[in-house]
Amino acid sequence: MNGVNVMDRNIAVTLLFRRAAATDHGAIWSILQGAIARRAKDGSTQWQNGYPNADVVSSDIARGIAFVVVDSDNTVVGCCAVIDNDEPAYADIRGAWLSDGEFVVVHRIAVAEQWLGRGVAQAIMAHVEDLARGRAIPAVRVDTNYDNVGMLRVFEKRGYAYCGEVLMSGSPRRAFEKRLP
Repeated sequence: MNGVNVMDRNIAVTLLFRRAAATDHGAIWSILQGAIARRAKDGSTQWQNGYPNADVVSSDIARGIAFVVVDSDNTVVGCCAVIDNDEPAYADIRGAWLSDGEFVVVHRIAVAEQWLGRGVAQAIMAHVEDLARGRAIPAVRVDTNYDNVGMLRVFEKRGYAYCGEVLMSGSPRRAFEKRLP
């Protein structure tokens, strides 16, 4: 578990990144429900078709691909799924990936409402990049909806390159990759 500092009311707070446990299910699902509602309020079609759902959270935890970011009280403030070398939709990119080798995929990034705008999504991505380096995997790939301005900003700030478009459940998504030093 590594820590990354984010700002909370102008005070640096260390957030820890860890694999999710079964006891985190409720917190993860609550955070995802908030993100689903925010996407709907923004007028987006992303996450408006019953995905993700509580069963996806259960599956992610059971497969060992669910991760959470927790504050000093061990309260879950963000979550994501991290998968090594496995996203079938990424094989049919309209464009080109930066690399042909191994990669880590990040899906279902979400942040608790009260932690929005404090750098939590960037902290999640920094942790994922560290996780990939620790596994000797040289690249991270991600995708998001065209109208997900917050995630698009995170990818830009973290140095991800736009690689093209992928179809996720029949919907086009912007695809990005970052090669890790």
